[in-house]
Amino acid sequence: MRTTYMAKANEVDRKWYIIDAAGQTLGRLASEAAAIMRGKHKPQFTPHVDTGDFVIIINAEKIRLTGKKLQTKKYYRHSGYPGGLKVATAGDLLEKRPERVLEHAVHGMLPKNRLGEKLKLKLKVYAGSEHPHAAQQPEHWELQG
Repeated sequence: MRTTYMAKANEVDRKWYIIDAAGQTLGRLASEAAAIMRGKHKPQFTPHVDTGDFVIIINAEKIRLTGKKLQTKKYYRHSGYPGGLKVATAGDLLEKRPERVLEHAVHGMLPKNRLGEKLKLKLKVYAGSEHPHAAQQPEHWELQG
């Protein structure tokens, strides 16, 4: 009788991939980064085990949003105090903290459980083209499509 292969956390080979966000569409880039972080591109993908790789995204300030999303897409946060709701548009956030836009998009595509919290640590986003992860020897990842 054959059994389904289940990867173990200590058997997984982890790689580092670098993605250039310059001129890329936000959602398409985010969905591919989330799939890499989960390990869906590997043949030993197991849904309940962290089989994914690390993702470095550079040039976050040059990401592209389609349509009128720069003015209409809103990001909400709350301080926890009465009247503490803060609202920022995508355009405002891209000006001040472009990394946050990509982090928010990718985190929204990850599981909402303990595994998802662990996977969030595998994403590194930088506004410019410089990053401190040269020692990990990241491979360049070409986006599909």
